[in-house]
Amino acid sequence: MKKQILTALTIIILGALSVNSQQNYAPDEQINISVYEKISPAIVAIEAQVSDGVSAGTGCIVTPDGLILTGSHVVDKSTRIEVTTNNGQTYKARFIAQMGKNKDLALIKIEPKTNLQTVSFGDSEEVKVGQKVLTIGNPFGFSNTLTQGIISRIDYVKNRFQTDAAINPGCSGGPLLNSTGEVIGISQSIYNPDRNISNIGIGFAIPSNEAVKFIATVDKNKITSNPKK
Repeated sequence: MKKQILTALTIIILGALSVNSQQNYAPDEQINISVYEKISPAIVAIEAQVSDGVSAGTGCIVTPDGLILTGSHVVDKSTRIEVTTNNGQTYKARFIAQMGKNKDLALIKIEPKTNLQTVSFGDSEEVKVGQKVLTIGNPFGFSNTLTQGIISRIDYVKNRFQTDAAINPGCSGGPLLNSTGEVIGISQSIYNPDRNISNIGIGFAIPSNEAVKFIATVDKNKITSNPKK
């Protein structure tokens, strides 16, 4: 009888501890956690060999077979591109297409043996100043880093979102996310008068609708063709 009582008490205590541990997260924290756990497997680190060294950035997996969206300045004029996925696997990537310096978007392709998790795009026309946003990137090589902030301004002339979410070198090409985990922008650059010494909270992202239009214009035969051996 005593053993049964002790067992019952143990179950009750463990149940109470489990409930309490779940209640330790505030609703806003739980949003951050959920978005990160949902999206981080679809984000990659990119290293491109260029004439003056290595260009590092971030990418978003857009198809299960390994098509990746990034910033064109990350891979522009590169001779070799390597992609590291969330689980630590590294692949050689081939260049597919780019959208020029003004739009600053590019597509690269890897050949995974299994299907990969992908991002989903939200409608950037619905974005509002003051809206909470999250970013995932690889600042200074610190992979899969989550930051948060708000949309600080919308530049309708240059078609860019301004945000105070921390964006640093290595984050270019990473996602700017809404609270449901949809990509609403692609991290591009920061206002950085001291030449990458510090982040002063002024970052810029390309609206996701530009990325969606770009992906739709790319020749599908170029994407599906076998890589050169």
